[in-house]
Amino acid sequence: MSRRTRGRAGSRGGSSRPGYPSPARPPARRPASAPYRGHVHDPAVDPDAPATGVPASDADGASGPGAPSSRGRAVVRGLGEVLITVGVLLLLLVVYQLWWTNVTSAQAIAVARDQITAGWRQAGHAPAPASSASPDPSAVTPPVIGTGFALLYIPRLHDKVWGLPILQGTGRDVLAQGAGHYTVTSMPGQVGNFAIAAHRSTHDEPFANFPDLRAGDKVYVQTRTTWYVYTLTHDDPGLSPSDVWVVDPVPGKPGATPTERLLTMTTCTPRYGSTGRWAWWGTLSATSPTDQPPPDGIDPAA
Repeated sequence: MSRRTRGRAGSRGGSSRPGYPSPARPPARRPASAPYRGHVHDPAVDPDAPATGVPASDADGASGPGAPSSRGRAVVRGLGEVLITVGVLLLLLVVYQLWWTNVTSAQAIAVARDQITAGWRQAGHAPAPASSASPDPSAVTPPVIGTGFALLYIPRLHDKVWGLPILQGTGRDVLAQGAGHYTVTSMPGQVGNFAIAAHRSTHDEPFANFPDLRAGDKVYVQTRTTWYVYTLTHDDPGLSPSDVWVVDPVPGKPGATPTERLLTMTTCTPRYGSTGRWAWWGTLSATSPTDQPPPDGIDPAA
């Protein structure tokens, strides 16, 4: 083999003999470094860290769970939840007062009316007062508290006050069943002041349209024996709860001896409040036995 041939063979075989170096290879390229993006969320490393490119210690804007800003947010969040709860409770209270009490009282009023008329049928008609001008005040015995004894008809308030039960007393449970009779006042037709009260809002709101009443309007009270007709004379919408003189035998004249047969009707004002009282007064103008048509031709069944 010639010298030239040996040289070529050596170059192909990559001989490492001195004087015959292997061909140089280009250096391996290293991947370019990615720019620094801060702490990147890795659940395997930090499962509680927020999934952002911001370090965990900065994600909440605080240096730890006990930081002031974190506590402040918790307080605000808790206060918000309390206010929402209070708001919901107030809304439920309004719904109960303005809607549900109307539903339950409408049922209670119907029951009280049926009980009154059923009692009348069972007892039968008693003799009516001998004279329409001077009914016998001793003919009527005051009933037990909570007992219904009369029905109220007011043509001006026909939608709400037509056959409305009148019960003895003015307690909350009584006024939920109709109008209540002030126990310290006279009975229907008697000399003195026959005073009643009813709700203007809630509990079927029988006196809701109280402001519509006018002087000269008729008010009919039906008992087991007699129809009593009162004619309204005047009112006072600016009374306070402390003005108890309105139910005196002679309203506004303490100690005076009564000579008239009066009617007083009271309710709360404003309509959706109870800070004031509104009263209407009237005088007895006619009576007739219940076994005869009502005075002025009203129809109780209308």
